[in-house]
Amino acid sequence: MAKILMEEGSRNVRLGTLIALMVEEGQDWKQVEIPAPDAAASSVSPPATDSDAAPVVSPPAAVPATLPKPATSGPLRLSPAARHILDTHGIDPKLATPTGPRGLITKEDALNLLKTSPAPKASPATAAPAALSPVLSPAAAPPPPGSRPNIPPLSVPGKPGAPGTFTEIPATNVRRVIAQRLTQSKTTIPHAYASVDCDMAAVMHLRKDLAKEQIKVSVNDFIIKAAAVTLKEMPEVNVTWSGDGPRALDSIHISIAVATDKGLITPIIKDAANKGVQEISANAKALAQKARDGKLLPEEYQGGSFSISNLGMFSVSGFSAVINPPQACILAIGTSRPELRLCEDEKTLQTHQLMTVTLSSDGRLVDDELASRFLDKFRSNLEKPQRMALAC
Repeated sequence: MAKILMEEGSRNVRLGTLIALMVEEGQDWKQVEIPAPDAAASSVSPPATDSDAAPVVSPPAAVPATLPKPATSGPLRLSPAARHILDTHGIDPKLATPTGPRGLITKEDALNLLKTSPAPKASPATAAPAALSPVLSPAAAPPPPGSRPNIPPLSVPGKPGAPGTFTEIPATNVRRVIAQRLTQSKTTIPHAYASVDCDMAAVMHLRKDLAKEQIKVSVNDFIIKAAAVTLKEMPEVNVTWSGDGPRALDSIHISIAVATDKGLITPIIKDAANKGVQEISANAKALAQKARDGKLLPEEYQGGSFSISNLGMFSVSGFSAVINPPQACILAIGTSRPELRLCEDEKTLQTHQLMTVTLSSDGRLVDDELASRFLDKFRSNLEKPQRMALAC
């Protein structure tokens, strides 16, 4: 590698642009002639001179005085090589005679047109950098309705709101980590989903009783407790995946998803199965505040065994969450809603306060049958909170 012409991280570099020079051992890169932007185009271009640094094509002796009439009409279809050759030499692609399938202008068509077209007028000062610098082109006009676009839409930096422009937003380190982990999860973990409706009447009633004693806990606190107790009763779900296979965990640490300005983070309620709802509530509030303030310690958000994501406060009826690797499961919580259902006697209707929960599980660790049994046990614990040995 003798010389790098495009630095690392360069953007808007056009296809075919020279990015580096390779030379033989002991050879000086200055002795190497920089080729034209496209190898095919340079094959018909004379070498550059000191007076004209840009590659030009000399027309043959029998060049007509005027340009040929356009050979095509309607939306153009060009191959990438043909587009680059014609753009480099400033030739109207409508002058080319397409020979490719479905009216495609091929590389050979562009070269044939190049041989019969006069050289474009370009000054050395403006033509030379074209091969080494990225070019920002204005957004192309949209094709007529019903026509097939010949190239993908081109967007360039520009005035916000202008057609064909965009505003670049730098990604924070937290956003990069989140993107990396989500991509890893969805591409390496076989997600399976199962949903169940839970009757929240008993939890609502117990919350009111606790509130009378000045004990304020949320529905999410009961959900955390129910999930922890269920994991204790079904340790085969309290596992993670490593490169060698499953790993059974001795402790039950529940990760709770908290939205912050910098992105989603999952602080951990440690040993949740051995804590009462009131203690879980206090831990959850403290960790959520630290997360929003950006003061969480690594041990407070790393190493959980099971995750819970609750969007019920946003009136989301139900959703499927992405597993937090290397964990095996994540529980997605929707909002509670009143719904009429038949009573056991099947003669009367009664209003039930139902909440949909969806379990996303790693199919390598938790199969469909095990996931179904977990949800059934979780629903039973949540619908009968007195069974969870509350230590309020």
